[in-house]
Amino acid sequence: MHAPRWCATCCVRSANPLQPRPRPEPLYRRFTQGTQWVEVGAGDCRHSTTGGNPMNLQRQRPWITPLVIGSFLLLTVTGVLMFFHLDSGLNKTVHEWLSWVMVAGVALHIALNLPAFKRYLTQRTARWVIGVFVAVLALSFIRLPGASSEPPFIAPAKALAAAPLPVLAQVAGVSTEEIKHRLETQHLTVGNEQQSVSDIVGPDVRKQINVLKGVLEPATPPAADS
Repeated sequence: MHAPRWCATCCVRSANPLQPRPRPEPLYRRFTQGTQWVEVGAGDCRHSTTGGNPMNLQRQRPWITPLVIGSFLLLTVTGVLMFFHLDSGLNKTVHEWLSWVMVAGVALHIALNLPAFKRYLTQRTARWVIGVFVAVLALSFIRLPGASSEPPFIAPAKALAAAPLPVLAQVAGVSTEEIKHRLETQHLTVGNEQQSVSDIVGPDVRKQINVLKGVLEPATPPAADS
């Protein structure tokens, strides 16, 4: 019969696993949230989960915290670049879509440190700080008098979409025939030169912007083989 020992990954603090020394009681309570240690046979690793974390997130700590750090670094750099209008390539797309990675990481980090998170909610200073940001979030949904609900680029996009094709050709620096050709490559039918993009595609602003993008920034033709 094997000599009993404690779970080596949880409570053994001795070099000899057959003569274990359990964690001190305060340290044990702090990290296990009430888990009760039991003696087990050699080679086993069991302890009851009464009051503990059934998801066993402690084992996931090696990747949860780095996930938060990495996603925070990513969003910070791309956010600063966007703030100063220095973003390029996929900076904006990465910032928007991978922000969900940070949301998931923070949620897991809170679950991993739930007792500490709850303690912060009992502290007056912490409640004030959190309350300020909650208030700012609520105020951010209030529309100021005279403020437009549309993004600032919508107005010039609508103006371009409402311009006749000859005017649009001047903006693009090409001939009207070239503008008509670019519209036709997008499977759009041009009735006459005095039509505008909004006349051709309708009032959908998103569709107008997509068409204007194809008209003003046509795809670069592939280079001919030498």
